[in-house]
Amino acid sequence: MGLLYLAPYIVGLVVFTAIPFFASLYLSFTDYDLMSAPRWTGLENYVELFTSDRTFRRSLYVTLLYVFITVPLKLAFALFIAYILNYRLRFINFFRTAFYVPSILGGSIAIAVLWRYIFATNGLVNMGLGAVGIDPVNWFGDPVNALFTITLLRCWQFGSAMVIFLAALQSIDKSLYEAAAIDGASKWTSFVHITLPLLTPVIFFNLIMQMVQAFQEFNGPYIITGGGPLKSTYLLPLYIYDEAFRRFDMGYASAIAWVLFVIIMVLTLIAFWSSKKWVFYAGDKRS
Repeated sequence: MGLLYLAPYIVGLVVFTAIPFFASLYLSFTDYDLMSAPRWTGLENYVELFTSDRTFRRSLYVTLLYVFITVPLKLAFALFIAYILNYRLRFINFFRTAFYVPSILGGSIAIAVLWRYIFATNGLVNMGLGAVGIDPVNWFGDPVNALFTITLLRCWQFGSAMVIFLAALQSIDKSLYEAAAIDGASKWTSFVHITLPLLTPVIFFNLIMQMVQAFQEFNGPYIITGGGPLKSTYLLPLYIYDEAFRRFDMGYASAIAWVLFVIIMVLTLIAFWSSKKWVFYAGDKRS
């Protein structure tokens, strides 16, 4: 009976995850255009990626830059908002809901289109800058500004991480803060020496989840900038999409996808290895 209830999940896991996963591994060693049968080419796709594909190197650089900027900023902002919402304030439930909503809407096509209009030449942001005497900014025509716009959109979607931080903050024993206050500790000292160490397991969890999601970002760059200008926002998921569904080179796209998978796996393993030095769990005797 238990297997019967689990059957929909198991079937979905096998059909929509396991089979495509191993099929893409096989296709990464082939030349496959979706029309004819795959032709085995061995490591040819990978050799081309790392030796002669300048677009891949550029896209990889932009992707790593995007991840290493957005993930720390998003976690810091989520923790900051969660710390504020942990106080007993009037209408606190309304504010918690309002700050969580962007994480639900942020990944949608509609929000990406709205973001594009907000940062357009005659958009809301430039209108605000003009009101205070600042010249309009070409948000999408300059490589640095274009990357900033999609980075800002990613950081705006901090709601899920914020909720997890908020739950962790509410689980901290208040007597620890009371004892620290009696000893003369300031708010900042209590935050650094009590709050942050007790939050490290949650910080670690959010770090892994947000890093994986950032590497998979597609909607924002695709809708807002299309990967430009000068491929300054051309993340690897966009490159995979173009190779697979515009150039119909599914074998090459699969190779890029597996390189992306290996990068995520390596960074995740590094994070787990480093967690032994900075993540503290209840009952941990490390100082």
